[in-house]
Amino acid sequence: MSIVYSTDPDFQFEEEPQEQETLPIEKQRLHISLDKKRRKGKQVTIIENFIGRRQDLESLAKILKTKCSCGGTCENDYILIQGDKREQIKSILSSLGYKVK
Repeated sequence: MSIVYSTDPDFQFEEEPQEQETLPIEKQRLHISLDKKRRKGKQVTIIENFIGRRQDLESLAKILKTKCSCGGTCENDYILIQGDKREQIKSILSSLGYKVK
């Protein structure tokens, strides 16, 4: 919801919060899980807990989709990869230097 007009003389418009800076790869601790609820029985691998800018999350998703040879997307603050690719993604992220759980 955005403010269109305020009658308060002391009103201070606050800018939207800036995106958080991306943590270095060594300090990232990503969580990998498998989900098949609300997806008509199809499996999706979810990578969560990425701390950083949206562009960096999207570039990581692109790397994972390319190396896994499958589709996927970025939603909110997590990456969705089609299929059960947990082990493959874990090895890819570990080789990139991420801590994986």
